[in-house]
Amino acid sequence: MFFLLRLAFWLGVVLVLLPTVSARQAPSTSEVGASDAISAASATVRDLRGFCTRQPDACTVGSQVATEIGYRAQAGAKMLYDFLTEKLASRATKSSPDDIGLRGSIGTADSDRSSSQQTSQNTLTPADLAPVWRGPVGPRDVKPAA
Repeated sequence: MFFLLRLAFWLGVVLVLLPTVSARQAPSTSEVGASDAISAASATVRDLRGFCTRQPDACTVGSQVATEIGYRAQAGAKMLYDFLTEKLASRATKSSPDDIGLRGSIGTADSDRSSSQQTSQNTLTPADLAPVWRGPVGPRDVKPAA
């Protein structure tokens, strides 16, 4: 949940700081630079840091609301996870795991797989099995005579 809030914040910052290239937009008379925006944002953060000392009741209620929203988000995520797990399991029983590309993700163990899937396919050619060519021996590989 906190990740989403941070993502929304930084996405908003990026969108605000992107230059506008619209031909329809009339030139504005009030120019606000990036340094002005940063100083205003830092002043806002300083003000928000002292908010809980000025309004302790609002901070208490806000923290309770944030906790409740967190619990609801967690319960919603669990419901979504259970729903998707149920759907994937029912889809896997209708068709084989290879048909839907879910082998291993439904909880099948290696011992449950048939022996034909565990044996070698013998697809390597003799050229594939040959060692890699290493080239001629270079001068650094030759030991000097003593």
